Amino acid sequence: MADELEFVDTNIHVYAADLEAGVKRTQALALIHRLWNEQVGATSLQVLHELQNVLSRKVRRPLSPQDALERVEPLGAWALHRPDVSDLRRVVALQTQHKLSFWDAMIVNSALELGCTVLWSEDLQTGRQFGALTIRNPFVEG
Repeated sequence: MADELEFVDTNIHVYAADLEAGVKRTQALALIHRLWNEQVGATSLQVLHELQNVLSRKVRRPLSPQDALERVEPLGAWALHRPDVSDLRRVVALQTQHKLSFWDAMIVNSALELGCTVLWSEDLQTGRQFGALTIRNPFVEG
């Protein structure tokens, strides 16, 4: 594959959908549009589940479950990791070795399993590396 896949954490998708997120919404939308245009976006079932839940229950102006689904469902066209039981050993190793929460280790594992070179997240330390995978925060310059 000529282009390297880039994984987007749930929080970036939430900012893109939040009409009150200001500059972060603009930046998140620009990133997501670029990934769509270049066809290098990557995600996991975990992200899709989290995004559906957040958009329909936890944002300031929740969407109906159906409207949230219409927002989330197209992301299934991205490179998609479907974690299974075999991923648990790698997740626990990442959690233990790198002092990550279980859910963050799941995200990192999914990005690694898809062969991503970038994981876009506001929650993980920007610049941190996991092999060929680099964490980047789209809201931090540089």
